Amino acid sequence: MSADKPAQMGSVEPDGPGREALDVLYRFVAALELAPTVAVHSTDRNGIVRYWNHTCAEVFGVSSAEAVGRPLTSLASHLEREEDFRNTLDTVWKTGRTAPPRDWRIKRLDGAERWLYSTHFPVLRDGVTQQLFCMEVDISKRKVDEADLIEAGINFRQLFERSTDAIVLIKGNGIIDANPAALAMFRCAGKQDMVGKTLLDFSPEVQATGETSTVADAALTARAFIDGNHRYEWEFYLSDHTHIWAEVLLTSVTLDHEFLSYAVLRDISPRKAAEHALAMAARVFEKSRDAILITDRHYRVIAVNQAFTALTGVAAAEVMGGDVPGLRSGMHEPAFYQQIWDFVAVHDHWEGEVCCVRREEGDLPVWVAVTAIRDSAEQVSNYMAIMTDITERKRAEEQTRYLAEHDFLTDLPNRVLFLDRLQQALVSARRQHTKVGVMFLDLDRFKGINDSFGHHVGDAVLKEVATRLTGCVRGVDTVSRQGGDEFVVILADIGGVDQAAHVATSVMHAVAQPVRSDGHTISLSVSIGIAICPDDGADIDTLLKNADVAMYHAKQNGRNAFSFFNADMNAHVIERVQIENELRHALSNQEFLLEYLPEVNIASGQTIAVEALLRWRHPQRGLLMPHQFIPVAEECGLMVPIGEWVLRQACARARAWRDEGCPVVVAVNLSGAQFIDSGLVHSVEEALRLSGLAPEFLDLEFTESVIMRGDDATMATIATLRALGVQLTIDDFGTGYSSLSFLRRYPLTKLKIHSSFVKDIVDANTDAPANANAPANASANASAKANLIPAIIAVARSLKLRVIAEGVETAEQLLFLRQHGCDDYQGYYASMASSDPDLKPRPR
Repeated sequence: MSADKPAQMGSVEPDGPGREALDVLYRFVAALELAPTVAVHSTDRNGIVRYWNHTCAEVFGVSSAEAVGRPLTSLASHLEREEDFRNTLDTVWKTGRTAPPRDWRIKRLDGAERWLYSTHFPVLRDGVTQQLFCMEVDISKRKVDEADLIEAGINFRQLFERSTDAIVLIKGNGIIDANPAALAMFRCAGKQDMVGKTLLDFSPEVQATGETSTVADAALTARAFIDGNHRYEWEFYLSDHTHIWAEVLLTSVTLDHEFLSYAVLRDISPRKAAEHALAMAARVFEKSRDAILITDRHYRVIAVNQAFTALTGVAAAEVMGGDVPGLRSGMHEPAFYQQIWDFVAVHDHWEGEVCCVRREEGDLPVWVAVTAIRDSAEQVSNYMAIMTDITERKRAEEQTRYLAEHDFLTDLPNRVLFLDRLQQALVSARRQHTKVGVMFLDLDRFKGINDSFGHHVGDAVLKEVATRLTGCVRGVDTVSRQGGDEFVVILADIGGVDQAAHVATSVMHAVAQPVRSDGHTISLSVSIGIAICPDDGADIDTLLKNADVAMYHAKQNGRNAFSFFNADMNAHVIERVQIENELRHALSNQEFLLEYLPEVNIASGQTIAVEALLRWRHPQRGLLMPHQFIPVAEECGLMVPIGEWVLRQACARARAWRDEGCPVVVAVNLSGAQFIDSGLVHSVEEALRLSGLAPEFLDLEFTESVIMRGDDATMATIATLRALGVQLTIDDFGTGYSSLSFLRRYPLTKLKIHSSFVKDIVDANTDAPANANAPANASANASAKANLIPAIIAVARSLKLRVIAEGVETAEQLLFLRQHGCDDYQGYYASMASSDPDLKPRPR
């Protein structure tokens, strides 16, 4: 670049072979052309200026056009250090090393003096200096401050030591001295804890601005160096793990060619905390989801946030300086609001639910907290109201309360709400001298619906029953589901038992209507117990207990009925509870025994099997038959362990007979509770293993209701039992509703005709009833039922099943069975015909 290049941009004129090597440098220099604070110039070996940027023109008072091409020494005088300056330049040319930065006092051509902080460095090519660059900063202002400081002398030292502001002296970057206030601020015991360290050692890695402390410190120090001093805020991290904020005044001083500075620090942590709190309060005010309103002492609005407008629909401009329209609602009298202010005047705070009006949307519930704000003189200066829309909360509370008081399936009141309603009804009845009826309802044989069709069908039935029950009572009455298939009805304010009986009849009729669900048509019935207040009790517990007793009595009398409570029922229930308690000890006390009823082959007259019949030898009541305790055992969950005992005893007895030369099959009845128990197969295997009985000598009998369930678990259990090798018999066939298709699905071995069919067999010759005590006109009806026996036998034959008839008592009945192809029989006649005295059969 020649000297005649545009002078206003400065110029560089390398000569000789160094031109190409300096191309990169020229581009770098061009970047410095407009540097606002650094004067940059270059000279060749002859001391001729080849580059002169704009800042040089300002510092030296010589334009680029005037400087380029002239000797550098002709543009300014270094006064008494002129020779020192020439030696410095000469050393750089000879050594090719950058001269240490230092301060120079110059005198410009216009006579003005300046202090410059200069750095001279060579530009090399192949190790030979080609040009010499100089970067200079005008530090004249700082030199004036230094002079004043030196002149201050001892006064500065006294100020340094006694100042309440923290002051540290810095050489380079390291602290060389600190006053007592600085030691206190930085929690240091003595100067040794600070001297030799830097301010960065007391700083966190990152400042609050997000900039690293190292980078930020470098920028601030450079600014102070250029301007002479610089004021800024800085966060420090102290040895006790606390943070403080300080306002720092950093002053740069050059003394005896050394870079010095001193920092005056003032702890502004309280101010920063206040600023932060104020900023946070402002953000909370504007961003809060709760509406906030502030008034003056005269209740005039002076500020509202955005949430207030969203809540009330009233813009801030509309409410400023006026009353609080967002709280005015027709739900409250004017005196209500005055009471709030009166309360706040005494207690400084009030909160509660208020109905607020929302523009064009009507009233809504809000929770309002009003607080009085007092000044330093304890006088009320402002009021603040915080308003929260509680619409959703109240809706949720109502929903939660509803769920807590209602049955999840039927949506009827549950026990919690029922007891509250009953208590209210009793209080009203005592006041009005009327009666209250409590009806306890239980669906008959509902468990069979769940077992046969699945719980989803059972749930549908319960919901339908709930709807029907609600339709049978008045609006003042209450229908509640207590759990399972149990319902309770409160008949409030009734005249007497006749009205309760009428409702019970309506309920039975409504429940009896078939329910259709999932392709099934289900018939229902219900047993109802009724207790009347005050006749059967005046308190909740007594009424519920007596209604339950009456319901149990209705079930005991055949179900599908209603019954009013009386004292005899209670005695019966007490007796049942006693039997249950005694039954729980019967197994451990070895009070059970088995009797065996023979099964005789009709063709040969030989006993081919025996049926094990359970008896309870009660210590006080004597020998009890199954019907006297089996229902109780099933209800209280004892049938499974009792059934396991029967299996083991029967198998052991059959094995003993076989060892004695009398190999007969033993038949054991399985209850519904046993059959649905997951441990049934294991119980059968254990009984066979412990006794050593071959599986084919064990016959398991179960009723039609078991196979009517038709579920996968039932089919799997029956298949597994048959795979063990045991025989499987359908007991009491004809009393259920099984179809031929159901029977085909199971690997059965035998079918047992119920005794009710056999007892109605009439003598074909006399047309007289088999039972001599039966009336003559019973012949036709009896014959009709007996005539089903051939059909049953035909069904069994089609399924390749053996057929056995139970309850045979006469020769005529046996003859009828023989004529129609029945295989075996049992009953009193079989007991009389049995030739095996060891079996000791007895009537069932």
